[in-house]
Amino acid sequence: MTSTFGYFRWAFAITASGLVLAFWLGWQTTGSLAGALSFLVIGSVLAMLEISLSFDNAIVNANKLKDMTPLWQRRFLTWGILIAVFGMRIVFPLLIVAVAAHIGPIAAVKLAATNPAEYSRIIGEAHLSISAFGGTFLMMVGLTYFVDEGKEVDWIRALERRLRQCASIRGLEIGFVLILVLGFAMALPDADALTFLFASLFGLLAFLAVDMLGRVLDMSEEARDVTRAGGLGAFLYLEVLDASFSFDGVIGAFALTQNLFLIAIGLGIGAMYVRSMTIMLVERKTLAQFRYLEHGAFYSILALSVIMFAQSLLHVSEFVTGTLGVGLIGLSLWSSISYNRRAENL
Repeated sequence: MTSTFGYFRWAFAITASGLVLAFWLGWQTTGSLAGALSFLVIGSVLAMLEISLSFDNAIVNANKLKDMTPLWQRRFLTWGILIAVFGMRIVFPLLIVAVAAHIGPIAAVKLAATNPAEYSRIIGEAHLSISAFGGTFLMMVGLTYFVDEGKEVDWIRALERRLRQCASIRGLEIGFVLILVLGFAMALPDADALTFLFASLFGLLAFLAVDMLGRVLDMSEEARDVTRAGGLGAFLYLEVLDASFSFDGVIGAFALTQNLFLIAIGLGIGAMYVRSMTIMLVERKTLAQFRYLEHGAFYSILALSVIMFAQSLLHVSEFVTGTLGVGLIGLSLWSSISYNRRAENL
C-alpha cells in the first residue's frame, strides 16, 4: 500500500516550486527582499486557505470517483485537476473581468498585470452573482444527498430520517432552494435582487443539467459502454462541483492580495493537495472505513451554501468558513471512529 507521504509527494513538489515562484514574483514586482518575503507568506496563506476550504471537496470527489472506472478516474485526476487549477484559479477570474468590463481576454490579463486594484474592484462587483450561483448549486448538491430514499446510513438520525422520508415528495429540494433564494432576494435592494435571482436560477439550471446528463448516460447499457460507466456525466458533475467550491476561495483570496498571478500560485498549490487527498481516499477506501465522514462533508457543503447566500448581505470571514467545514468533517470522523470501536467490542 502506498504510504501517506507517497500520496502527497507531487503536492509537496508543487508546493516547493510554487513558493519559489511566489518569492521570485514578489522580487520582480517590488524589487525588494521584504516584498519577496511578503509574496512568499501570502502565497503560503492562500495555499492553507484553499486546503482548509477543500476537505469536503476531496471527500465528495472520492465519493463520486469510487464508482467510476479506472480510466475515468485517471482522466479526472489528470485533465480534471488541470482544468480545476488553471480554469478556475486563472481563467475564471479573467473571464469575470472580461465580461464585466466588456474587454477581451488579453486586455483582462493586461489589466490584472498593470492595474490590479481595478481588476480587484471588478471582481468584487461580481461577488453577488458568484455567491448566488455557487450557493444554489452547492445547496442542491447537499440536499440531494440527504433527500434520498436509497440512503441507508444516518449520522444525525432524527434529521436525516425525516429528510429521507421526504424523498417521496417530488421536487422538494428545488422548492426549498427557491424559497430560500426568494427570501434572500427580498432582503436585498431592488437593483441587486434581480441579479441575485438571475444568478441563482443559473446555478439551479446548471445543477439540473449536469444531474440530468449523468442520469441519461447511465440509463442504458449501450450508453454505459460508450461513456465507461457514466464517466462523462460524473466527470462534468465533478468539474462543475469543483467550480462551485472554488468560488469562495477565489473571491476570498482578493482580501489578501490583488495580484492575480500570486492568487493562482497559492490556490494552485492548495488544489494539488485536494487531488492527493482524493486519491488517498479512493485507494484506501477511507469512506467505507469511516461511515459518517461522507455525511460530514455534505453537511459542510450545506453550511458553505448558506454562507455563500449570507455573503450577499454581509461579509463572512474565510476563517469562519474554513473552520466550520473542517469542524464538521472532524466531528463526523470522531463519530465514525467511536462507532468502529463500539462495533469491535460487540
